[in-house]
Amino acid sequence: MAAVDKSLYEKFIIESVNRAKSADISAGVVGFSYYEDVFSPMITARVVVANTGNAIEGEDGKIQSLYNGFPLRGGERMQIKIAGNSQDNDGLEFNDFYVGSITDVMIDSGRELFTLNLISREAITNETIRVGKKFPSSQKISDSVGDICKNYLSSDKLYDVDETQNPYGFYGNMRKPFTVLTMLASKSVPGNVSGKDATAGYFFFETKEGFRFKSIDSLIRTPPYPEKYVYAPGIIDTDDTTKDFKILEFKTTRNQNLIENLERGAYCSNRTYLNPLTFEYTPTTQKVFKLEDYSGKIENLGEDIDVVLPSLSANDNRTLASVPSRYICGILDIGTTDTKVSQEGNADPAKIHSQAMMRYNTLFTQILTMTIPLNTNLMAGDILNCEFPRIDQQERKEPDEVQSGLYLVKKLTHFFDSKGSYTKIQLVRDTNGRKSK
Repeated sequence: MAAVDKSLYEKFIIESVNRAKSADISAGVVGFSYYEDVFSPMITARVVVANTGNAIEGEDGKIQSLYNGFPLRGGERMQIKIAGNSQDNDGLEFNDFYVGSITDVMIDSGRELFTLNLISREAITNETIRVGKKFPSSQKISDSVGDICKNYLSSDKLYDVDETQNPYGFYGNMRKPFTVLTMLASKSVPGNVSGKDATAGYFFFETKEGFRFKSIDSLIRTPPYPEKYVYAPGIIDTDDTTKDFKILEFKTTRNQNLIENLERGAYCSNRTYLNPLTFEYTPTTQKVFKLEDYSGKIENLGEDIDVVLPSLSANDNRTLASVPSRYICGILDIGTTDTKVSQEGNADPAKIHSQAMMRYNTLFTQILTMTIPLNTNLMAGDILNCEFPRIDQQERKEPDEVQSGLYLVKKLTHFFDSKGSYTKIQLVRDTNGRKSK
């Protein structure tokens, strides 16, 4: 069983910054954790190392401990290979992790213990490169993303890109590549797919397979992982053929946050923009943006959006979903990226800004964390079909049709230690219930 069986550390090779030294420290690794997050443009990892000395030849020719004999000071490259611990797990392999920092160093007369905090190579490049050029207003955002990854991050790891329908011109303004890429994600609109309205909102993030620039719409439409995860606490039955797809523990950390959603204008917002060329403001008919107008028109992980909120007061029957709770003011981008003043606007902030706010906020309506047997096939951005039992007096528990259904993997952590290996996941979704066909 993946949750019980230990994984085999096949390779933990660390190379000095100048590549003059290398050492395989796999025998001293007592814990390894690997992290992915749709909010993170880089993958990270953590290695806990226990060493009893006699590990490497120091500069004086004597055999010393790893920490000072190597010495470890940050910037070292690591190659990692962990074998899968079940038939369904392929394991993990990385060749371009770098030591970003060294923490929790404890040294006594015969033993040393320390933690290596690892980052991907692009995270280092991101700190030394700035995006300074102008990107034309005729170029699609997805093309600009590819340009930045290739020519600024010097990376060929961008493997999964949703083409955007909207072009957008901008200046890099000497910002870091990751800063620009995450900014572009919030301004991107995908193509119209499956007869549903395309809504603004993307994520730029890294997984074990590389960088992904994905729309929320596209992630929600992704077919779920082939196996359903069912809540079964404490299941360690090795004869159970579905043992690797049990939810060992879970908790709902959030289900709605009315005040926060109102503060962010997730339900209804008022948008006013000034045209600097004509000095006219947004027409009144285009000012109010309502979430309820999108019910049945966009993809959801559960049932269609049904905004049911209390009325304003005993004397006012209008609901909180029909009255703006956030007022947005701005200036339209007219001609700032063109050599001549143009009448054409650069994107449509009045629509894109409100759509993105709605999409990001509603996606995190419910947040759930759960622990499952190790599954290295899962990645951030995947869709899981989860089933939870209904709380009632019946001996045979039926599924809870409200809480069960599809969830998006917001972030995940693969843990490996001497006791076993498991995966901890944070899941999110926008609406309750099971998604209708």
